[in-house]
Amino acid sequence: MADLIGPEDVRAIADSALDLPGADAVEVLLMHGWGGLTRFAKSSIHQSTWREDTGLRVRVVTGGRTGVAATNDFTKDGARSAAASALEMARVAVPDPMFPGLAPPAKVPDRPGAYDPATAETTPEQRADGVAALIGQLGKGFRGAGAFETGAIEVALANSEGQFCYAPYTQTALSTVVSGGDGGAGTAEQATARVDEIDPETVGRRAFRKARDSQNPRDLEPGRYEVVLEPMAVDTLVAFLSYMGFGGRAIVEGRSPFSGKEGQRVCAESIHIHDDALSAETIGIPFDFEGTPKRRVSLIDGGVFRSGVHDRRSAKMAGTESTGHALPPPNPEGPFPLNLFLQTGNSSVEEMVSATKRGLLITRFHYSNIVHPIETVITGMTRDGTWLIEDGKVRHPVKNLRFTQSILEALSKVEMIGRESQLASEFFFAASRVPALKISSFNFTSGSDH
Repeated sequence: MADLIGPEDVRAIADSALDLPGADAVEVLLMHGWGGLTRFAKSSIHQSTWREDTGLRVRVVTGGRTGVAATNDFTKDGARSAAASALEMARVAVPDPMFPGLAPPAKVPDRPGAYDPATAETTPEQRADGVAALIGQLGKGFRGAGAFETGAIEVALANSEGQFCYAPYTQTALSTVVSGGDGGAGTAEQATARVDEIDPETVGRRAFRKARDSQNPRDLEPGRYEVVLEPMAVDTLVAFLSYMGFGGRAIVEGRSPFSGKEGQRVCAESIHIHDDALSAETIGIPFDFEGTPKRRVSLIDGGVFRSGVHDRRSAKMAGTESTGHALPPPNPEGPFPLNLFLQTGNSSVEEMVSATKRGLLITRFHYSNIVHPIETVITGMTRDGTWLIEDGKVRHPVKNLRFTQSILEALSKVEMIGRESQLASEFFFAASRVPALKISSFNFTSGSDH
């Protein structure tokens, strides 16, 4: 089983590359992570893996030119070799007049509880027990497939300006799709920083009930319907909106739906979206991949667009400060929010269903893609549990439908917001917490045969 290298040893490796002769500035990003993955299908475990990896990325600046080199040789010699390679690349690179310089020394806030030793040390047997508990909730004739993942990572950054920051954290996720009977399928998942917060029985029961209740789905004509979107579906909307719009570089370059709209209303007054890696309700690190401390950023407040997130380059372009949202270099995409929150409301999913005249209850979206980024239009399919609602009651399951919908238009038609939120996570670095939503009109363009 792996263990943390620790800040002292990590810093010693980084320092060996910082005094590179011929360089004006040097930055070293170090990442060390490990984890286990247990996969199951047809209610049986078919794969159990474990991996450990180290990564070291060096950015060198000389004469206004920048080079980046990477290695997984996590030693002093490896760091020096990567730095020398980065210097060679910098010498032949095109000068970069927009290079903002490296991050200055700054205190990084703590994130207590981000690293859980029990999660970092989870064994294959413990994950297998979790899978068995999940499978034990499935009724006769139903089978589960999915994955149980546990892991840890430590991230450190050091640069020649004197900044050094280090943070370890853990992450775990359990997900399943249950199928069986005549056309039924249901899904559920749970993600958190601590393995003792994972409840396999609850995940199994929820997915089984959805699969059981989605038997014999019926055709439904496409068109506009009221929708009750559960958190997994809402996460798709928020994630795509973030990708298309909240990055500072895209905003400055006019490629974002929010370009030129700071202070303008863009959706319903009830919508509040912010990014906050320091919250105890998410998963992440308290600094970005340039070493800038992270901070809470209000993105949409009361339906009004407030600002995007910035790294040092986009902040220089915009004439502002970095918000601590740089991705690893060279990062041509610019900054990105990794810890999104959609503020909760005061409704339950049951209350949303009761308030729906004729609409759809949707578990999640699948295979979603961008159609028009400036208009925030995406398309995708419903999946793993879609039901028709009539007169405030769930009537019957329906076959999957394709949607083509502007996200901002949908968020402009939000009528109710869930009082509870769910964390959706991507290993590693990204996690969003969102509630369910009731939306008065959502556009479905075609159906399917299943």
